[in-house]
Amino acid sequence: MTFFNGEKRHTTDINSSSAVTSDENSSRTQGLQEDEAQELQPESIDRPPGPDDGLPPSKIYEPLSFPVITLLMPASVFGVLARLGLSALMNYPGHSIFPLAYAQAVGCLFMGLGLGMKEEIGQFYGPLYTALTTGFCGSLTTFSSWQLQVFQAWINASQTKRGGFADFLDGVALSTITLSLSVASVVFGCRIGSLIASRLAEPRLLPPMARYTLSTISILIYAATYIIYFLLPSSFRHQATAALLFSFPGTLTRYVLSTFLNRRIKALPLGTLTANTFGAALLAVFRILQSTPSARSTNACNVLQGLIDGYCGCLTTVSTFAAELRDFRLTKAVRYAVVSWVLGQLMMVLIYGIPLWSGRVEKNPTCNFG
Repeated sequence: MTFFNGEKRHTTDINSSSAVTSDENSSRTQGLQEDEAQELQPESIDRPPGPDDGLPPSKIYEPLSFPVITLLMPASVFGVLARLGLSALMNYPGHSIFPLAYAQAVGCLFMGLGLGMKEEIGQFYGPLYTALTTGFCGSLTTFSSWQLQVFQAWINASQTKRGGFADFLDGVALSTITLSLSVASVVFGCRIGSLIASRLAEPRLLPPMARYTLSTISILIYAATYIIYFLLPSSFRHQATAALLFSFPGTLTRYVLSTFLNRRIKALPLGTLTANTFGAALLAVFRILQSTPSARSTNACNVLQGLIDGYCGCLTTVSTFAAELRDFRLTKAVRYAVVSWVLGQLMMVLIYGIPLWSGRVEKNPTCNFG
């Protein structure tokens, strides 16, 4: 009898252990499913708020719908203006922080705000979310110019009197500071956005007349960039007005790539990676054309600078890149960051570096802007 009771207790213990093991396996499976669900979030950063954000069908907009595309126009224009303005403002003699860092940090901060308030913005008017994140923040930050500056640090384009190890440290500093500052700004902005969203009442949908008016104004703002280019003095063209012309095409290219490619593979956002790599390659090409010994016309130089600041600056983005890194698990985030950075530098070395080291182009632009 005693043996039977012991056997019974033993059987009960085994059953209890099996139940615990089953619960642990269930918890692991659930955890893996949650991780996989979390990994899907980076793929939808550029998309307007949808059902996953708690929106009813009446407030959902398709990614390539007319209101979404039109609002990208002024957002791109103002993003470029903000980037060029911040860079010019902070490029004072003896500056301690490289000027582009301010644009990257501010753009990533606003990206975080948009992410933290995605549902609330969608309740009000979904296209505004894409205009803020993809349009304004994506144009305010730039991956291609960052990669160019890192490469210029390696080759000591400023011709500062220092050794090769100092060049190496300069490139590492530009890389790590930009990356860490951008991700930290997104995280901080997202916290602020979530705090603001928790204190807001549910907003009402923007009235139809206001939506149509907003779309019309958006188109007129971008159309005005062509008028401004020809009306303002030519000295403004290489500084800003040429870049404004190419701002929206660059943003639209990036947006289309992210819409169609980001969900193709789960390993990384293919659309953002393609846009950043392609934009870095294009910038390297335009930089070569700016730095050839042969003389180029003032108009050609203005257009090249506009393509660098406008098209390449808006085609590539650090804000979306940093937001995607934030949403990935650590291993995938590290892999995505390394792959993106290596591809960007590879484009600079193969396209810009080889002609530079062969003596066919100069380290600094030879363009004459008049």
